[in-house]
Amino acid sequence: MRILVVEDDKDVAGFVVRGLREAGHVVEHADNGRDGMFLAASESFDAVILDRMLPGGIDGLKILETLRAQKNAVPVLILSAMAEVDDRVKGLKAGSDDYLTKPFAFAELLARVEALNRRGKGEGPVTKLVVEDLELDLLSRQVKRAGQKIDLQPREFRLLEYLMRHAGQVVTRTMLLEGVWDYHFDPQTNVIDVHVSRLRQKVDKPFPTSLIHTVRNAGYMLRAEQP
Repeated sequence: MRILVVEDDKDVAGFVVRGLREAGHVVEHADNGRDGMFLAASESFDAVILDRMLPGGIDGLKILETLRAQKNAVPVLILSAMAEVDDRVKGLKAGSDDYLTKPFAFAELLARVEALNRRGKGEGPVTKLVVEDLELDLLSRQVKRAGQKIDLQPREFRLLEYLMRHAGQVVTRTMLLEGVWDYHFDPQTNVIDVHVSRLRQKVDKPFPTSLIHTVRNAGYMLRAEQP
């Protein structure tokens, strides 16, 4: 893939650009909003990794809104330290296809970018995740199963979103600590077990089939229950 990285933090940019190139991708980098806007609008890319807060008088959302106004459907992943729910919603409404918060694991960043490329450029932003009869709306922050609304706490919502984005894959404890709690160390608590248990009570227990499964000595997996 040919990927544009628009990121002003030298350490983050160097880490991301180096990792993408090591994974076999061609990477262009802009460290400010004006250069990022010029490259994104004038050249062809398979994906754009875009920071929100940029120098140069043009922020990430402005770049994104301009691309979408020009009918440019290049997949865009926002990579930002702005991690509040409202920030994520603004990014998705502006036309991003995905939103990853800092700090992040490079393996997850790479997987998300490659997934965006597989989906193709003409499908528009991802605003809803669906696995079997379970639906998660990223804009309204609503969850439904079999048409029934499920009320989740913010952390439960993030946990379910992470599991749904990795449906059919084993999600390890480390992945959950990094992707949901933003921990880059193991706090040696049962916080994951407690939240998974609460999530099961809401998502699985009221329904005839289970979607959240424990993979012994590995982690968890969200998938349809096998016969």
